[in-house]
Amino acid sequence: MDRRKVLAGGLGILTGGLAHAAVPRMKRQPNFIVIYCDDLGYGDIGPMGGRDIATPHLDRLAREGVTLTDYYAPANVCTPSRAGLLTGRYPIRTGLSKVLLAGDKANMPRSEVTIAQALKPAYTSALIGKWHLGHSGPAWAPTFYGFDLFYGIPYSHDIAPLKVFEFDRAGQTGEWDPDYPRLQQHFCSRAEKFIEEQRDRPFFLELALSSPHLPNFSAPGFEGKSRVAGAYGDTVMEIDAIVGRLLDKLKALGIDRDTLLVFTSDNGPWFEGSTGGMRQRKGGGGYDGGYRVPFIARWPGRIPVNRRSGAIAMGIDLLPTFCGLAGIPLPSGVEIDGKDITSVLTRGGASPHADLLLFQGEEIVGVRTQAWKYVSADFYMERLMLLEGRGYPQLYDMARRDEQYSVASLHPKIVEAMQHRLRAAQALFAPLKTGPSPLDSQRALPPRRNVPKQWQLD
Repeated sequence: MDRRKVLAGGLGILTGGLAHAAVPRMKRQPNFIVIYCDDLGYGDIGPMGGRDIATPHLDRLAREGVTLTDYYAPANVCTPSRAGLLTGRYPIRTGLSKVLLAGDKANMPRSEVTIAQALKPAYTSALIGKWHLGHSGPAWAPTFYGFDLFYGIPYSHDIAPLKVFEFDRAGQTGEWDPDYPRLQQHFCSRAEKFIEEQRDRPFFLELALSSPHLPNFSAPGFEGKSRVAGAYGDTVMEIDAIVGRLLDKLKALGIDRDTLLVFTSDNGPWFEGSTGGMRQRKGGGGYDGGYRVPFIARWPGRIPVNRRSGAIAMGIDLLPTFCGLAGIPLPSGVEIDGKDITSVLTRGGASPHADLLLFQGEEIVGVRTQAWKYVSADFYMERLMLLEGRGYPQLYDMARRDEQYSVASLHPKIVEAMQHRLRAAQALFAPLKTGPSPLDSQRALPPRRNVPKQWQLD
């Protein structure tokens, strides 16, 4: 048999692009769709407790699937968070620990293995929407990282200059000026086309919407729809409508039960949006307002309906989970930090994580276990300030679901155990740092006077 024909049939890469070819329906590996919002807050949508913005399609998604209440983005800002989601690794491993701007020359290393690469050759993959993992040189697009199609923008829609690009595996095929009010609709339409083209074979689609990141551009038909949340609310309602469109598309194509759909965000809200009452916002250290984001998963027949789980999870878990569900081994020779959360999604199982690490840039500033949260530094007067050694140990009982009052004085043994986790993680990732930490000079200071010994740094 001609090997090229076998690959074309498996990958859907035919002469002229990603064309649809009818093949007999059979039991096969599941499709994976990730709807990835930009700066969507925990409290912006109904399933996470939001009440100010109507999100009927997301409410339906939650009724038909599972909502993870304690899901964390891989970072509290977009570039490292997106790197973590695609690679299954803490972002410091990729060298992308800060937001890339128009003048930056860094790209995600080509040595990184993305979800798209991990699922090959069984899956055709597309990234539609925002990339934001580097835009320097001729080989920056997602198609150089395992994706078969890219239609979208290189970074956030508030960065200039901005163009919409299209690439396939052969190279760039198009370039346009963005129509900002219709940008999300264009992303959705291209996603629908991709799904139609690939409906008879397994596919992975990341629909990386660039909203509700500011500035907000209310799409035609959505202007003024949100009476409480203004233009920001209009964009969230548009996102909700896009979710409804994709659910209807899957149903119409008869692949509803073949598809695991995940809805989430890259980090918490920026200058607008609701954290759901959680502390801090996008970029705000190790607190939950910047890190804990919506997560809903739906897969008819495989994921129980109308379930909520408090098991801790993170965006780094998607790669190992998708590989596990597809029956594909994890990439060899790569340190994967994520865990397969299939049991969490399908059976209400416990989290496979002993802890999750929360970074501010390259500095670990928080550790979350299932029961506890420890934060070692916070922002004060425009700088990251070390709380340890000052007599301000920040331990939070996550059963209370807030970070307003430290309970360190009530649980000194727990503080000691959480500090041990933090020190071990700091030692593990220290060789990966690319420069000095803003906390190094503070660690060198002697403990403040009158600080109990158990609160002093080692």
